[in-house]
Amino acid sequence: MISRLSLENLSVRRGGRLLFEGLALSLAAGEACALTGRNGAGKTSLLRTIAGLVTTEAGTITFGDADADAARATGLHLIGHLDGLKPGRTAREELDFWSRWTGGTEASTRQATQRLELSTLLDLEVRRLSAGQRRRLALARLIAAPRRLWLLDEPLSPLDGVWRERFGAVMAEHLATGGLIVAAVHDPLPIPAKALEIGA
Repeated sequence: MISRLSLENLSVRRGGRLLFEGLALSLAAGEACALTGRNGAGKTSLLRTIAGLVTTEAGTITFGDADADAARATGLHLIGHLDGLKPGRTAREELDFWSRWTGGTEASTRQATQRLELSTLLDLEVRRLSAGQRRRLALARLIAAPRRLWLLDEPLSPLDGVWRERFGAVMAEHLATGGLIVAAVHDPLPIPAKALEIGA
């Protein structure tokens, strides 16, 4: 189980360009970090690096006492800026697929449906959903298959004010139960969080 996230002296290069170097971050259970910086600074690349999808040029990433491969396989969620939803599937098919893929149960999927008020949307094709509804559907996997570390890329951007507040409550509950959150943002998170500016 992931009890801590530590980045030490981290450097990442993409497409021949050095995005950042010497980056450090330490998060304990119950803490969040807001990643800020201009577009192209490397916020998304950092999230993908933590998830193991981008290789580092230098530095280390550790997950407390957890093995890195196991932590990445079963201990974290990465929700990208793009929702990763198939437009021709119904919302129900997408939620069921992601729940099963990430280890959720029928009970936890029902809980996610209720918490993010998706019941009336389940029979609609994803292509018929608004941007905010698609984001809620994508975020539902966080509840449907609980994992310790959430890596979120602009999680609030398509949400209206009401749903930003409600998802803030979801994030606060996750932290209260020992979870960790790293989120790339342009606007402040609705929860207390450390700040890490990329490319400062």
